[in-house]
Amino acid sequence: MDALTKAEAALRQPRVTELSVGSLFPCMPPEAPLEMPTQSLSEFDPASRRKQTRRSPWAGVLLARLFIFGGGFALTAYGAYEMYEVVAVGGVTLLEWALVILFVATFSWIALAFTNAIAGFFWLLFLAPKPPALPASLRERTAIVMPIYNEAPARIFSALQAMYEDVETSGVGASFDWFFLSDTTDPDVFLAEEQAFISLRQRLGLTGQIYYRHRPKNTNRKAGNIEDFVTRWGGRYEHMVVLDADSLMTGRSIVALAAAMEDDPDSGIIQTLPLIINRNTLFARVQQFAARIYGPVIAAGVSVWMGREGNYWGHNAIIRTTAFAAHCGLPALRGRPPFGGHILSHDFVEAALILRAGYAVYMLPTLGGSFEESPPSLIDLSARDRRWCQGNLQHLRVLPAKGFRLASRQHFVTGIMAYVSSPLWMLQLFVGIMLVLQASYIRPEYFTSEFTLFPAWPRFDAARSLSLFALTMTILLLPKFFGLLLALIQGRTRRGSGGAVRLVLSTLFEIIMSALLAPSMMLIQAGHVMHFVFGFDTGWDPQRRDDGSIPFKAIVRRHRSHVAMGVITLIAGFLISPSLVAWMSPTIFGLILAIFLSWSTGLLNVGLAFRRAGLLLTPEEQSKPPLVARANDLAQQIEGESAEDGSRLAALSDDAKFWALHVAWLPGGQSRRTGDISPEWALAEAKVNQAETFDEALSWLKPKERMALLQDRRLLERLLGLPRSRSMPEALSSVG
Repeated sequence: MDALTKAEAALRQPRVTELSVGSLFPCMPPEAPLEMPTQSLSEFDPASRRKQTRRSPWAGVLLARLFIFGGGFALTAYGAYEMYEVVAVGGVTLLEWALVILFVATFSWIALAFTNAIAGFFWLLFLAPKPPALPASLRERTAIVMPIYNEAPARIFSALQAMYEDVETSGVGASFDWFFLSDTTDPDVFLAEEQAFISLRQRLGLTGQIYYRHRPKNTNRKAGNIEDFVTRWGGRYEHMVVLDADSLMTGRSIVALAAAMEDDPDSGIIQTLPLIINRNTLFARVQQFAARIYGPVIAAGVSVWMGREGNYWGHNAIIRTTAFAAHCGLPALRGRPPFGGHILSHDFVEAALILRAGYAVYMLPTLGGSFEESPPSLIDLSARDRRWCQGNLQHLRVLPAKGFRLASRQHFVTGIMAYVSSPLWMLQLFVGIMLVLQASYIRPEYFTSEFTLFPAWPRFDAARSLSLFALTMTILLLPKFFGLLLALIQGRTRRGSGGAVRLVLSTLFEIIMSALLAPSMMLIQAGHVMHFVFGFDTGWDPQRRDDGSIPFKAIVRRHRSHVAMGVITLIAGFLISPSLVAWMSPTIFGLILAIFLSWSTGLLNVGLAFRRAGLLLTPEEQSKPPLVARANDLAQQIEGESAEDGSRLAALSDDAKFWALHVAWLPGGQSRRTGDISPEWALAEAKVNQAETFDEALSWLKPKERMALLQDRRLLERLLGLPRSRSMPEALSSVG
């Protein structure tokens, strides 16, 4: 009789206790603590840095950095010179100097992306290594951890089951344990997670190897979730693979990461390149196509120049657990949010800390088998960007930290510029409009009070301006065409994207759509930046992952200011100069159409129509990887089985096994500690004591109060002991 059958049999015994059932069907393995001391950003002793055990070749990395950063600097210098010459005809005013400075800031950003794409393109074309052979066995144990927060249980449990099954086929499945690390705050989702966990183990016939832990207080968000796991169970595992709730990784990819970590004792973090899958709205399909066609070129360029001083994106990567525990305890930043408090974009900082300690961080951009999902609409993307923006701007406080490598500081600058570039672009447009307005309506002062032999002519070099515009657009678009060219060369990618003609048409459509959406994203990101500059904090709402339209009223509210700005700019442009309207036409029409674009690109049927037409296809969509297909099938199956009309709290009292396991899995024992009274618990107790029926109490309890109740056995028993509903005569008498 296996442990699963023993646990079910124990429930039928008259003197069974919840703890005995929990010991037969544990939600977590025995704890093996690791200390995780908080690191200092203001102090660091270089002598404490770990010495590398192997010498790694640096010549290629240095050449790549010289080409990418040297080439980017040279292009920026040339662009700055040309921009100066454009405005220098007749002298340079203060407003023109502002235009030059803003141009240099934004041009340097795209120049660096251009040289990075060149390096990535040629590396993929001529130097990319073949995927490594998988080992017959592994020496060390690895934990696969999936932090979750108010996610749909069917999605995450099906994904982990599919990955578990795929790893098992490799023959080394015994080297891995799997963990759901729940920070869920919704009581119904919490109970659904526990039910899904029990069902998952029953389907697989397991009482261990797959585990579930719910954290009552989600302190420090995802970083705190991982820290809680490391400090309590990290000593059991040499490595951990960190996933997101939308992550999928093939068994081959997971095993290859574990083997790479075993073979490289200097490695601290090894990152994969996740590809976007399962997207169907037009907006998400544009993102999915762009990531698949252009993403490998960009990621390869980044991998080439950063070498073993790379970055970490927070998921789909393997980490050396002891190194992470010893060197990645995140400090709280002084002051209040948004720039103070706990660090939001923790992954960049963790990579910098582990590099500072003497370990390597690098990427395997051609490993494959790593997948994620993207937001289904522009509004969903902006909600996610809001959190990322605050976290990246916090890095302004982290940037001067002692002991960080130059490459780490470059990663921080890149992340900051990803959002600061939007307000800089907006300022550049505004200054350009002011200059045109000045030239059209303000009478110039040709001879100032200062002595000069020549007057100050407010003129521009039109021919040079057009040449500089053409250069800027070329540098901006060429990385996309590098990705297109590589996809055309690679037969599998070309065929999987619908053939050469459809691939080219899809690329052109993506460029047009990105140009139309860019002005709205510019204003949204500029708004985020200003929101945090003025001291407002952001929330931590769960990400909407399912394809589905947002109510049209919500879209109008979000974009009405963008449309108004587009209309005002159009009218002002015609009043100032028709040529200004022509120059700003992509921005103007992108803003005027913002509501329509956001609404139409978020519709599922529009995206599916493009799919039927063979546009915006990806190879993983045409020939779905078995892992993805299995996860999708399991999600539909689990969702159908778990459909429930009644209350999950009621189901808890009706299912003896569910009740026993829920109580046994309560953190720190069977019940709340004496004296540990929160406002939510006190309110829940008062409402349960006053209620006459279960339904009445349930209608009074707010979500936070239900969560407090679910953590207390005695209070939960009191609720479930209430009659479900009063009889009709009792109800009538109470009314009378």
